[in-house]
Amino acid sequence: MTIKVALAGAGAFGLKHLDAMKLIPDVEVVSLISRDLAKTQEVASKYGIPHVTTKLEDSLAIAEVDAVILVTPTQMHAGQTLACLEAGKHVQVEIPLCDALKDGQAVVQRAKETGKVAMCGHTRRFNPSHQWVRQRILKDEFHIQQMDVQTYFFRRTNMNALGQPRSWTDHLLWHHAAHTVDLFAYQARSPIVQANALQGPTHPTLGIAMDMSIQLKAANGAICTLSLSFNNEGPLGTFFRYIGDTGTYIARYDDLFNGKEEKIDVSQVDVSMNGIELQDREFFAAIREGREPNASVAQVLPCYEVLHRLEQQLNAA
Repeated sequence: MTIKVALAGAGAFGLKHLDAMKLIPDVEVVSLISRDLAKTQEVASKYGIPHVTTKLEDSLAIAEVDAVILVTPTQMHAGQTLACLEAGKHVQVEIPLCDALKDGQAVVQRAKETGKVAMCGHTRRFNPSHQWVRQRILKDEFHIQQMDVQTYFFRRTNMNALGQPRSWTDHLLWHHAAHTVDLFAYQARSPIVQANALQGPTHPTLGIAMDMSIQLKAANGAICTLSLSFNNEGPLGTFFRYIGDTGTYIARYDDLFNGKEEKIDVSQVDVSMNGIELQDREFFAAIREGREPNASVAQVLPCYEVLHRLEQQLNAA
């Protein structure tokens, strides 16, 4: 059976999902939703997508649509995820699930009630580099003592990953910290019991803190230090250092190195080296198999509970 998909968001990350889905058998994108109709039609023509609209509800009304992937501005994630569930569609929403905890809780509750697959794009769970470390952890061969993570971008103006103007403002806490907060608890296999945050000055026009420092501690004693910045001029991206009892590993997206900077071959960890493709494969496999996916909205909710506590702490400072 071919799974028919609607994708909302034809920006930089939406294209990554479209490219990924071309590599997955028996998946067909039948509807594309985005803000600018002309640009959306251009992307649809390139990928052979028959239906184009600027309104999510138009796509949700298409009976043949089985599933929706949301790659839209953060502020729309929770509301659109609820709309997909209400329409009886399986849904994968890009990270973050929400930018307010109560909205994430509402999504988790509705997903439980509908029985539909509801997943959030916590890509780090799927990158082969982090999967390799995970396999060692599950075999009891490696235990995390500390994770040291740097998430660095140069974004003093509102630009997306392609350097194009953005219609919404990104956020270090609710978007970028979400990756690491979730991954730390997932890899430590232990809930986060302590969290602390500091932030730098607020940008005069973007209205967000451009620098942030976060400390985490898991119930099993593992700790994590996370540094985030939109002021960094390079190198850009997120770099993870796993410090454990039997080794040190440095993950840079889909690449992995040991503490001596020797590259580790992770090409055989999964069927692809592309984290987005692996994430999408999990979404469609969960639909076909009628099971909860890795990174279901229920599984990642504890991450947003931590972000909520950190936001309260920062607001009170």
